[in-house]
Amino acid sequence: MKLDWKKLLICLAIPLAVGGLAALLTGGGMGAYGEFNQPPLSPPGWLFPIVWTILYLLMGYASYRVLTSSAAPEKIRNALILYGAQLAVNFLWPLVFFGLGWYWVSFFVLLVLWILIFLTIRAFSEIDEKAGDLLLPYILWVTFAGYLNLGVAILN
Repeated sequence: MKLDWKKLLICLAIPLAVGGLAALLTGGGMGAYGEFNQPPLSPPGWLFPIVWTILYLLMGYASYRVLTSSAAPEKIRNALILYGAQLAVNFLWPLVFFGLGWYWVSFFVLLVLWILIFLTIRAFSEIDEKAGDLLLPYILWVTFAGYLNLGVAILN
């Protein structure tokens, strides 16, 4: 598979831009994070931007693999629509959690995000198994984020 560098860079830039814009709109959220009563196993705030950057790069590369696959165009389009939907909900979550402080609502946003990620993994895997596998750390992290979000909602 020959790399199309332009498409790859665009695919990598899209999730990074979405995450960066959400962080910009919420002031990064890490200041508020340290003030919460937190559940056990809460990681330090500095870890989140590192993990999310890695996850966004994995998402971008997975989407590139799907975009440049030889699958039927309609199948690619449908998978990328799911990908775009989960990315939109991913963008929404920090606005609801950090921006509005609606911890219970943001937990339900995370549940919707989890379902969309699951559907995206399934759609990506049907096109390119490795693309689906690249999203597994993402769904695991969002599962952990759901635990943290629920903990904050209960404790604050």
